[in-house]
Amino acid sequence: MRRKKFQHKFHWTDLITYLFFLVLAACVWYGHAMHSVRNTRVPVLVSYTGIPGTIAIGGEGLPDTVMVEVRDAGQRLNAYLREPPLLTVDLHSYVHGEKGTIHITADDLRRKISDRLQGTSKLIATTPEEISCTYYTEREKTVRVISDVQLTMAKEYQLVGEPQLSQTSIKIFGNGTQLETIDSIYTERVEISDLSDTTRVRVALAPPKGIRVEKDSIELLVIAERFTEKKITVPLRVENAPTGYTIRLFPREVEATLRVGMSHFSEVSERDITAVCHYSPERKDKLDVQIRYTNPYITEAWVYPATVEFILEQ
Repeated sequence: MRRKKFQHKFHWTDLITYLFFLVLAACVWYGHAMHSVRNTRVPVLVSYTGIPGTIAIGGEGLPDTVMVEVRDAGQRLNAYLREPPLLTVDLHSYVHGEKGTIHITADDLRRKISDRLQGTSKLIATTPEEISCTYYTEREKTVRVISDVQLTMAKEYQLVGEPQLSQTSIKIFGNGTQLETIDSIYTERVEISDLSDTTRVRVALAPPKGIRVEKDSIELLVIAERFTEKKITVPLRVENAPTGYTIRLFPREVEATLRVGMSHFSEVSERDITAVCHYSPERKDKLDVQIRYTNPYITEAWVYPATVEFILEQ
């Protein structure tokens, strides 16, 4: 009995034809979905204006998102999902007196949201249906802002001046008893490592519990630059020399090494530093050398030698 062998041949044309019709079907389905009308839930992002700084919102506060059910073509609904509508509500006319209730009715809320939708869109429902919350008046006080920052400099870099805040005072709000005990608030802890360039960061404020601030964060500026060393030979002078005596120093000059930012290297000279020895009767043969400087661009200084010999002559 002869066994027959069947050989199945693979045809690329069959696969390409199949894929073509598959893609075509997907395109037809997508086109139909984009033009068909249906209902979809989309978010509306809400912000509020017209609230005086002394007014605090009670309860769960004002919602920053309202979910709405909208009927429209699929293409328009997808656009809402990609870029949610933005709604700004002016509450100026809703706040009366020192305390009360902010109440945006269902009809008012639907009208405000409908104004943010395209003309082809039909608003079906909103969640929540209306917005309601209590408000009350707080006292205000202006206090200092203090930064809480820990810096680690990169090798051969130094800090130029102190870290600077975009504002050094801020308004806070709360009850009178609590405000009386507060003179300043701190930023949250900021840690910056390997600092080698001017850096700006946004830092959050950390008010005590129950205290509101007029803004949640401020900007912190930290300036760093590469430093270098400058060597200057300066004469020594003696302080507190006894009356009627002369003090001779050996040597009479010392070499001061100054750490200076490279951008201010040429602005530092011998006039900016002084090397002194403070005489004490307890010292018999050597005096310590102290280096003093007035130029703010000098961040560190040391001298060689650190002690000198002396002779007291009458």
